[in-house]
Amino acid sequence: MTYCVAISLDEGIIFASDSRTNAGIDLVSTYSKLYTFGIDGNRQFALLSAGNLGTTQAVVTQIKRDIKSNAEKNLYNMQYLSDAAEYLGIVSRQQQEKYSLPADSNNGFNPESTFILGGQIGTEPHGVFMIYPQGNFITVSMQTRYLQIGESKYGKPILDRIIKSTVSLEDAARCALVSMDSTMHSNVSVGPPVEILAYRKDALKFEDYLYFDADEAYLLGLRHAWDDNIKQAFSKLPSLQWGSFDKKLCGG
Repeated sequence: MTYCVAISLDEGIIFASDSRTNAGIDLVSTYSKLYTFGIDGNRQFALLSAGNLGTTQAVVTQIKRDIKSNAEKNLYNMQYLSDAAEYLGIVSRQQQEKYSLPADSNNGFNPESTFILGGQIGTEPHGVFMIYPQGNFITVSMQTRYLQIGESKYGKPILDRIIKSTVSLEDAARCALVSMDSTMHSNVSVGPPVEILAYRKDALKFEDYLYFDADEAYLLGLRHAWDDNIKQAFSKLPSLQWGSFDKKLCGG
């Protein structure tokens, strides 16, 4: 399992991902889930992945081959981000179909992968898309400015409370890290190193990237500060006055 999130804002986009692909008693494997492609001054893309690692690597390899061979359809000749999302969906489906097993197979193998693709092409607006294993895709809405893949439930509450289109990239990056830390705290299958990448609107290049190991001082400080503040906030909640409510049991 993994956890990745992309946050689309007025100022640009924040991408964050963990690096754990397999957690167990004797084995923990780590692979980056964040890939970038682009031509400075022309277009930039960031790709986040969750799901089957073999499928993910095959998809990334095919994207690179298509760019190198100047294929009829590749990330460097797309006119719109939605075209790039559609192309990625097609490549993903093709790679999955290579390794799909009969429907009655019981070995538990699943070749599916889910992706988030974000960035900007020329003067077109920046944005992010989530591409499902089936090849279809969605983008953010005015009400929900983020997309998640992988183990998403634990990191969702803070995103719902904090993220609006007007939030700064700095605040969104911290929010993404807290979202990631909350997920790692509750699910051992998500873990460091953590990668975070910022894309600034109309920059058409990536400049701000951070990589956090498990013992990174900033990440540990953020975790402790968040824990302490949650406990302080909880201690200030209104007390529950049992005697001030109707005492009626269900079915009574």
